[in-house]
Formats: sequence, C-alpha cells, structure tokens
Amino acid sequence: MFLTVDLLKFALWILYIILPILTIYIVYLVLTKAFRYLGFSSLEAAIIVLVSFLFGFPIILFGINISNIALLSYNGWIISISTGGAVIPIIISLYLISKKNIPIKEILIGVIAVAIISFFVTSPEPSKGIVAHFPYWLLPPFIACLDSMILLKKSFEKGASLAYISGIFGVLIGADLLHIPKLLSYPPSKLGTSAIIGGAVIFDMVFLTGILAVLFYGTIMYRQKVKEGIS
Repeated sequence: MFLTVDLLKFALWILYIILPILTIYIVYLVLTKAFRYLGFSSLEAAIIVLVSFLFGFPIILFGINISNIALLSYNGWIISISTGGAVIPIIISLYLISKKNIPIKEILIGVIAVAIISFFVTSPEPSKGIVAHFPYWLLPPFIACLDSMILLKKSFEKGASLAYISGIFGVLIGADLLHIPKLLSYPPSKLGTSAIIGGAVIFDMVFLTGILAVLFYGTIMYRQKVKEGIS
C-alpha cells in the first residue's frame, strides 16, 4: 500500500516536471515554424524566439531597463514598449518589407483591415491594460491571413510576410495606439502605473497576431498546394 502511494507521488512529481518542459517545447516548435515560413533559417528562427523570450525578464543595462523601454509619462501613467513583445516584431516587419519587396499598397490594405478589427475586439481596462477576450482575439490574425491570401497568393514567402506585417502593425495601431488615449484618461490602478505596449512579450496580442497570421496562412496555403498537386 505504502509502495503504491510512493509510486503515485513519484509519478505526479515527474508529471509536474515534464508538463512545463513539454509545453515550452511545443511553444518553441510553433514559433520557430512560423519564422521559417517567413524565410528564416532554423537557427535564425531559434535565435529570434530565444531573444524575444529573454526580453520577458528585466534586463538592466547602464541602469536602464532595456526589456521595457519608457516612452513618456502622462496623467500618472508611464507608457513603455516591450522589446520582446513589440520592438523585435517591428524590426522583423521592417526587415521583411525591405527584403521581400512587398508593395506598399498591399501593406496599407492589410494593416488598415487588421487595425479596424483589432480596435473593435479590444478594450482598455485600467487594472489589466488593453485586453481582448477569446475567441475574438483570433479575428485579427485571421483577417491578416485572409488579406494575404487575396493580395499575394502567388508568392508564398511574400504572402506569409504580408500576413505577419499586417498582424503586427495592425494590432499596434488598432489595439494599442487607438486605445491608449482612453486608457490614460483613467487614474492609474492600484496594480501599477505602467502601460506597456507588447507587455506580455511572446504571449502578447501583438506578437501572437503576427505568429498566428503566418501559421494560418502557411497551413491553408500548404493544403491548397497539396490539393492542386492531387488534382
């Protein structure tokens, strides 16, 4: 009897260790897959994911927190931008715009469409920041994917890149920039005075929308190619 109880405790202990590791590994695989769709090598994708994750922790350089860069102070609030959750996605988007030679017209259409949807599925809450509830936060990446399929369906990497760019800039504009004025009109909550753009890092809506848009696009286009090959 005592042996059975000990074995059960040991099995639960192992499970508590394995499940978090397995979850992290699955998240890693999903994120690196999305970046490979964008044309990055496996090593480059791994570095992007690792660096983005590390910036989720406070990194102090010369007395400055470079994980969350302070932009301005207003009405008791400190507005910051997360390096891992927003700055890195912005840099990647600018790189893709230059590298893939994506037409500005298509980018504007995609960004505006995602921004409109993002604005209506998000709302500012003083105690939480700018939030979106499930399943509505899936709409921006879906729209980014749909736009790319319509506008750049002939080139996989360009289409995937457009989905990512539209998702990143669309959410930054529609969810964050357009809602921040209302958020700042509230008095700072007891939970804190910081409003951080991309604050949840790899789990923030900015970061996730870009990733999910690419994954949606890649999955749909791959299945389409398979169907065309069979027919």
